[in-house]
Amino acid sequence: MTAPAFQPRTDYPEVDPRVEALVNEVIGRVADKWTMIVLDVLAENGELRFTRIGQLSDGISQKMLTQTLRQMERDGLVVRTVHPVVPPKVEYRLTDMGFSLAEAFCGVWGWAAEHLERIETARATFDAAKAGL
Repeated sequence: MTAPAFQPRTDYPEVDPRVEALVNEVIGRVADKWTMIVLDVLAENGELRFTRIGQLSDGISQKMLTQTLRQMERDGLVVRTVHPVVPPKVEYRLTDMGFSLAEAFCGVWGWAAEHLERIETARATFDAAKAGL
């Protein structure tokens, strides 16, 4: 008996182009290395000053951290608080939406931990087969 042929779904509802654009932007943001690292740092440590975020985000430049935090603030993922002291004290914290994205990202960590050995085995098998050609 043969398996039935794959039939793609055709019953999807009409997608709002604004939602589609937002999904594409969010995927791009989630795929951005520094956004995910800053998101993780703030989720684990709470409200932090700019310098401390940079220290905990190993390898990020000051310029990239500034750009990342600015974009995260624009997207509503972080809140920037400027305290009126000398020298100025600026702190960043995740919003509820930022925390919900961090929680969603935690699923990727769990998936990676669960499948680590299988992925390493698959990669080793693939590399060995390529080397044998």
